[in-house]
Amino acid sequence: MTATTGETAPPKAIAAQGLRKAYGEKVVLDGIDLSVAPGTIFALLGPNGAGKTTTVQILSTLISHDGGTAEIAGHDLDRHPDAVRDSIGVTGQFAAVDGLLTAEENMLLIADLLHLDRAEGKRRAAELLERFEIADVARKPASTFSGGMRRKLDLAMTLVGRPSVIFLDEPTTGLDPRSRRTMWDLIRDLVAGGTTIFLTTQYLEEADQLADRIAVLDDGKIVAEGTAEELKRRIPGGHIRLRFNDIHHLNAATDRLALSTVTRDDDELTLQVPSDGSIPVLRAVLDVLEGSGIQAEALTVHTPDLDDVFLALTGQDRRSVAVGTAVKEAQR
Repeated sequence: MTATTGETAPPKAIAAQGLRKAYGEKVVLDGIDLSVAPGTIFALLGPNGAGKTTTVQILSTLISHDGGTAEIAGHDLDRHPDAVRDSIGVTGQFAAVDGLLTAEENMLLIADLLHLDRAEGKRRAAELLERFEIADVARKPASTFSGGMRRKLDLAMTLVGRPSVIFLDEPTTGLDPRSRRTMWDLIRDLVAGGTTIFLTTQYLEEADQLADRIAVLDDGKIVAEGTAEELKRRIPGGHIRLRFNDIHHLNAATDRLALSTVTRDDDELTLQVPSDGSIPVLRAVLDVLEGSGIQAEALTVHTPDLDDVFLALTGQDRRSVAVGTAVKEAQR
């Protein structure tokens, strides 16, 4: 008799099924499912009011949910909320630092709240201040810091307890491009060390640059999920643009690529062939040309970007969403 052995798959860093939340008649989350692998970046996109922040608040135990189940780092959200809190860190849209305290004092305050002994708290604070390149201003009040510095300090404070899962709710809102990219580098470093990041953002480039997987939330429902490239391929409008050096090659290519949806421009000597941007489609087009002895002078591939995905899935232009966010920030 032989025994079979198998490895048990590690628990998901975040797993939710049928998560619901309503305020009176207003349904904010309408039965969403989430699955986030450990050591990855998962981005939740959506227009204002879609339910992104509510999702983070539920998963981080800040508010209760009305239905469904969830596990964070293997801990049941309802049965073991304290274990969930011990496993996570949360950073919101605005840095939650005390401006009257120095950077070091803010760090030590968190260490005290987490019941670290004094020596361990000081060691951990010094380590993180150095890691986030704010050790040289550790004795200065946080009120003197720039927005980017305050965000870095806020994230450093989140790491005092060594969380395995970090929720970042629009962490770069209001930051200048340089500070935003600094935050991106810090986030990548965290994931390289095994931390799981659950990110909500209004910046589609941010999700494109950082996320292993992306979910689009609209009106309380997940309307799409996948990698950035998978989502882009779902949206029509991708094409291969071929330019030829004379009309004869253009005519020959038009005949060989005889599709009703091919767009021809005689002035530019170009053909535009529908494509999802995948390698097999590109290879098929090139094989047809090569097999017919047709040489293209230039070839470019266009695939929809996340702006196109966002617009197609939510009916909202990301740029108008960004403007609305900027107006709200200016009013605060």
